[in-house]
Amino acid sequence: MDEGVQKLQHDLSVVEYEAELLLLTRQELVESDKARNSNREALTALRKIARTSQSSVPMLNEEGTHFINEDSNITCKTCGSHDGSEPLWILGAGGDFFVSLPFHETHMKLEDEQTQLNLTVNKLQSKVKEKTLSLSEKGALADKIGPSILKSLVTLKDNR
Repeated sequence: MDEGVQKLQHDLSVVEYEAELLLLTRQELVESDKARNSNREALTALRKIARTSQSSVPMLNEEGTHFINEDSNITCKTCGSHDGSEPLWILGAGGDFFVSLPFHETHMKLEDEQTQLNLTVNKLQSKVKEKTLSLSEKGALADKIGPSILKSLVTLKDNR
């Protein structure tokens, strides 16, 4: 009987530990998603300032980063005809200071950060799926969702 109680305590501590990891991963996913949405809003605001949109680009160069206008000048697809050297004040990392950066450099940094945030969010979503499936297999969610249903939900692929 004592051995059965110890096994139950061990199993419960393992499930509790994995559940804590799942909650931490979910919280990190929420934080990353908030940052991604804020970044997307900033990029939209910059496109409004420049009066361009990524869908209004007529002709891209080989790298897909600039378009060629009527004067055969290469222009950034976000800047368009807007002056890319115009200074913008942005809030620095940590939120304690402002930095003046050129318009073009600012949106390029934001686009790079957006790409990185998209990768981070996708990785975290995969981790949440894995941890949820692991907990389900241990029986932690057996009373609410059957393992076969949860496994089918977790193995769904997003083809975006």
